[in-house]
Amino acid sequence: MKNKILLVEDDSSLIDGLQYSLTKNGFVLEIARTVSEAMTLLEKKQYDLLLLDVTLPDGTGFSVCEQVRKNGNQVPIIFLTALDEEVNVIRGLDSGGDDYITKPFKLGELCSRIRALLRRAGISKPASSSAIECGDIFIDTLHGRVLLNGKTMELTNTEYRLLCLLIRNAGQIVTRNVVLDEMWDGSGTFVDDNTLSVYVRRLREKVEIDPSHPEHLITVRGFGYQWNEVSK
Repeated sequence: MKNKILLVEDDSSLIDGLQYSLTKNGFVLEIARTVSEAMTLLEKKQYDLLLLDVTLPDGTGFSVCEQVRKNGNQVPIIFLTALDEEVNVIRGLDSGGDDYITKPFKLGELCSRIRALLRRAGISKPASSSAIECGDIFIDTLHGRVLLNGKTMELTNTEYRLLCLLIRNAGQIVTRNVVLDEMWDGSGTFVDDNTLSVYVRRLREKVEIDPSHPEHLITVRGFGYQWNEVSK
């Protein structure tokens, strides 16, 4: 069965190109040109992935993403936008997005990112243990739930995967290239350093008492990151 994607975009020329390319790559594509159309479709149908433009005639892709997450829907979401300033990357990730790609982009790159997110969303292999515990962090991998000192943490899908990767390698240096390879199934060329830095900073703001002086998520300059166990 083919994966069904909802594209929320109002640029007709881009819609035509994406429709041709994504269909050719084996996806089923449905289109909404406004926030209102998108929300109507999302109420009636289920999708495997959402592609959201940021600037829409009656609102923004951010608002669509926020409403989807508010409704408890964890469908993978990629933002497509010409707005590449860091503040917009942060807004997209904070609203619950999983990835962010700026226009103009290569269609092959977009298809690779879509496949990577779909693979991860469909992972159902049983782990040797359904829980990971590291100091004051407890991860229930069966339900995708994270507790910090007994309190539930609100993480995006990408933040959750990054946290799991680092904690599984606690005490060891995980290079930036390894993080990019593990998170995006590639050599890192699809995600720039700035975007990875945003993910790391946002995760720090959720796990650290003082994000400016982190105890858990340490940057090892010139190499990557290291997760330190902090006692309860």
